Amino acid sequence: MIQVKEITKYFGKKPVVQDVSIDIVPQKITSFIGPNGAGKSTLLSMVSRLMNADTGEVLLDKSDVRRWKSEEFAKRVSILKQSNFMNVRLTIRELVGFGRFPYSKGHLKPEDEVKIDEAIEYMNLEDIQHNYLDELSGGQRQRAFIAMVIAQDTEYILLDEPLNNLDMKHSVQIMKILRKLVDELGKTVIIVLHDINFASVYSDYIVALKNGRVVKNGPTQDIINSIALKEIYDMDIPVQEQNGCRICVYFNS
Repeated sequence: MIQVKEITKYFGKKPVVQDVSIDIVPQKITSFIGPNGAGKSTLLSMVSRLMNADTGEVLLDKSDVRRWKSEEFAKRVSILKQSNFMNVRLTIRELVGFGRFPYSKGHLKPEDEVKIDEAIEYMNLEDIQHNYLDELSGGQRQRAFIAMVIAQDTEYILLDEPLNNLDMKHSVQIMKILRKLVDELGKTVIIVLHDINFASVYSDYIVALKNGRVVKNGPTQDIINSIALKEIYDMDIPVQEQNGCRICVYFNS
């Protein structure tokens, strides 16, 4: 289990995450939501060790993540940042192969190739796997990076706004794939989402941040209601039931 205990992070003198404590429920999708500047991506970065907290600690299996060896941590936790830039010319397959580095150290074995094949298939990239990244649309490139994370085959998958640059069709496709990774393979997914309706439809749990603090934390059905959403976003957001899902109608609020 991942546990966050009283972590705070300052940028200069400004606290961007303040005294946050949460437990991540295993084998579920937990979404971080909230207004711009709420601290969602910073919190995710501290969970993934991309950034150290100024105070508090993040625990993986009750051990501070800063004490884990990098190689062992990379076999348990994978992260896809919000912006990904590669200054080398790679094919999709070569990129996805990087996900196997914690295991292969750059020398791919047959079992690594199997994981690469599975990840490419998961993201429906088989037909273009030998295309170069600079030949791809933004959506195709994003799917390739997610395939790389899937190939890493970690228990915990952390994604910072992975639906950026994706149209509606591919956004739904990726959320369904994440749901499948949880339901069929027992993965634990932590995801920063800008669109609260994707959080509502696909998440098991929601952590809502505002001004660096957790203002709501719990099962999705406890968060997606007009009263809670008003506290999070300072907006009157009607919520409607459609096909068993709660949809937030914020477009004309």
